[in-house]
Amino acid sequence: MKIEGIATFVAVAEAGSLSEAARRLRLSKSVVSERLAELEKSVGASLIHRTTRKLSLTEDGAAFLERAVRIVREVEDATADLAARRGTLAGPLRLSAPVTFGRMHLGPALYPFLLQHPRIELTLDLDDRRVDAAAAGHDAVVRHGPIVDSRLVVWRLAPSQRVLVASPDYLARHGAPASIAELEKHRGIFYTNRGIADWRFPAPDGAVLVRARVGLRVNNGDMMRDAAVAGLGVALLPMFIVGAALRAGELRVIDVGAQPEPEFIFIAHTEGRRPSAKLRALADHLVTAFGKPPYWDEFASPQASRSSKSAPRSSSRPTGT
Repeated sequence: MKIEGIATFVAVAEAGSLSEAARRLRLSKSVVSERLAELEKSVGASLIHRTTRKLSLTEDGAAFLERAVRIVREVEDATADLAARRGTLAGPLRLSAPVTFGRMHLGPALYPFLLQHPRIELTLDLDDRRVDAAAAGHDAVVRHGPIVDSRLVVWRLAPSQRVLVASPDYLARHGAPASIAELEKHRGIFYTNRGIADWRFPAPDGAVLVRARVGLRVNNGDMMRDAAVAGLGVALLPMFIVGAALRAGELRVIDVGAQPEPEFIFIAHTEGRRPSAKLRALADHLVTAFGKPPYWDEFASPQASRSSKSAPRSSSRPTGT
C-alpha cells in the first residue's frame, strides 16, 4: 500500500469528484483513477461508489477515511517538521481566505514569505463563504469577523476597526445621521454572507441592533464599498476595505456616538490537529506584516483612530482563543 494512493483517496473524498481531486493534486484524472483502483485492490474493498452523476463513499470507505486523513496529515507534518529542523520550511500548505482581504492585504503579505521559503507549496483559495476547513482540505482559514465554529483553534492576527461610511453626495442629499436611532431612516448596504441585514453596537445590557432600509445586499466587500461611493446608502465596512476611499474623499466616516462591535482578522486550524511549523511561521509573519495597530488603520479618521486604540490587540505571537 502506497502513501500516494492513500493521499489520493483522501483528496477524492474531500473534493467530492475525481476531476476536482485531480486539479488539487495537479495530476491527470486517469492517474487519480489508477491510484484509487490500486488502493482498493490493496485493502481488498471498494472505497468509493462511482456513478455518472456523483461520487460517494462506501461504508468501508467512510470507515477508512478517518484514519487515512490522519495518516496523510501525519506524513505531511512529519516531513515538514524534519525540514524545519534543518532550518527549512517545506511542503504543501493550503489556505482559504476572503476575496477582498486576500487580494488587498493577504497576498502582498504572503509574497515575501514565499520568497523567503521557496520550498513551501502554497495553495490559496479565495472565497467569501464560510468554509469547513477540514472538509475542504485546508490546513487553515484566514477570516475576518466573529468566530462561529467551535471546532477551530483561532490565532488573532490583527484587530479590525469597522466604520460607518457614506459618500459626500449621499450625505448632502439625505443628511448625516447623528445617532444610532437616526440610522434606521437611511438606506443600508449589507453583507449577505453573514445572513443578517442589521448593524450591531455594544451596549451595557447587550447589543443594540439597527435595521436600516435595505438599499443593497451583496456578498462582496469591494462591491459594498463601490456602492457606497456611488451614493447608494450607508455601509458598515472594515478600514482595510475603505481606507483608500476615505483618503481620496470618496467616502466619509459617519459618527453616531457609538462604535460597532470589534472584530478581528484571524487564522484558524481544525481542533485536534497539531499546527505545522510552516503554519506557525506564517502566522507569526502575518502578525508582523500587518502591524500593531494594523497599517490599514494609519489613515483612519480621529473617530476610527480612537476606536482602534481602545480595541484589544493581539500579542506578538499568535495565541489560541
